[in-house]
Amino acid sequence: MAFVVVLCLSLVMVVKANYGFGFLNRSSFPPGFIFGSSSSAYQYEGAAFRGGKGPSIWDNYTHTYPEKIADGSNGDVAVDEYDLQKKDIAIMKNMNLDAYRFSIAWTRILPRGNLRGGINRDGIEHYNNLINELIANDQEPFVTLFHWDVPQALEDKYGGFLSPKIVDDFRDYVDICFKQFGDRVRHWITLNEPGTFSLGGYASSGFILAPDRCSDWQNLNCTGGDSGTEPYLVTHHQLLAHAAAVEVYKTKYQRIQRGSIGITLETAWYVPLSTNKLDHDAKERALDFSFGWFMEPLTKGEYPDTMRTLVGKRLPKFTKEQSIHLIQSYDFIGLNYYTAEYVSDAPNIRNASEPSILTDPLVNYSTQRDGVDIGPKFGSSWQYIYPKGIKDILLYANRKYNNPIFYITEIGVSEWNNPSLSLMEALMDAYRIDMLIELIFIIVIFIIF
Repeated sequence: MAFVVVLCLSLVMVVKANYGFGFLNRSSFPPGFIFGSSSSAYQYEGAAFRGGKGPSIWDNYTHTYPEKIADGSNGDVAVDEYDLQKKDIAIMKNMNLDAYRFSIAWTRILPRGNLRGGINRDGIEHYNNLINELIANDQEPFVTLFHWDVPQALEDKYGGFLSPKIVDDFRDYVDICFKQFGDRVRHWITLNEPGTFSLGGYASSGFILAPDRCSDWQNLNCTGGDSGTEPYLVTHHQLLAHAAAVEVYKTKYQRIQRGSIGITLETAWYVPLSTNKLDHDAKERALDFSFGWFMEPLTKGEYPDTMRTLVGKRLPKFTKEQSIHLIQSYDFIGLNYYTAEYVSDAPNIRNASEPSILTDPLVNYSTQRDGVDIGPKFGSSWQYIYPKGIKDILLYANRKYNNPIFYITEIGVSEWNNPSLSLMEALMDAYRIDMLIELIFIIVIFIIF
């Protein structure tokens, strides 16, 4: 089993690995193992309205609905990587990292989302400078082309990813990126966590993402929407956009630029609540409605049988030509893993008058069994630490999807900050260090054996 592994870790783990604290050091890892850091444009870049950049749905959402943001903040400045990129990259080099995974803001290249709105040369210069600085500091750029920041102009014009029209505009956008940056970028990721975008943006599934659409009956004060149809439609168009981007790269650029292209997917791991066969079947459905939602089209050209059966006419269909373009439309699969849940069979959970992707799998999700958490709760409210899940996912994918190459693009503890701690106290985060060591140990043993 040969998996290419890219880990986006915290500073404490890298310091521990590099300088020999504990039992891990660089020699503990197989040749070619890559340590990296990761960001997304809206979360890190800042300069939201500078340098010719147009507004995205996140710019619009945070300014229109500040009350829906936990602290009322926005990404106008963020951590200001736009201005501080040289300092940030120097820190990466000092940490002895190997790679930096970042996303390009679509509206910094095409301010109005399409070619008719013009190309922003200042945006191209910004990313050229970033890529050049990375390479000068021995950091391999891993570039994500879409991390949820749909151009607001396209959202206003035709509903963003609710419309198939976005496929052509996305194709034009990525073509520019390949042409301008592909001579130095060897690793491209078309979409980051498309399932999270579909669920959080169009069903409000426990977390809310722009454009915050969901069915009225959920009583979540969403901006409109239908949780029984829109998440499926948005995913459908994301998959078609992904396939279009891969086709452009492989037909026009890959032979000359000699890079690779893939997609980053997210999934939790699911553990049957009991040994009952019905709960084991519920686990398979839960995986089909998360991981299989994308892996089946990418490997077989159609959605999982369970989804087609349970969702019925609400689930879009691929044409024969679309299926052909989707199958094997990747050189690698990026994997983001954070948590696990118990699942059990829930045959009566659906309400026919209130269809939703949240109930379509006929599954109950729980973080406890007999009153005991599936793992320690840490970081975000939704995360329970279950290191074994990453091995289980890789084994599952190896069996079911013919052993694809994986880059582990995100893993570990989600956001957690204690403002009362000094920097040095925060860095000596024993719990996070121990948890990451356990994760790394599982992955390294998995790769070697």
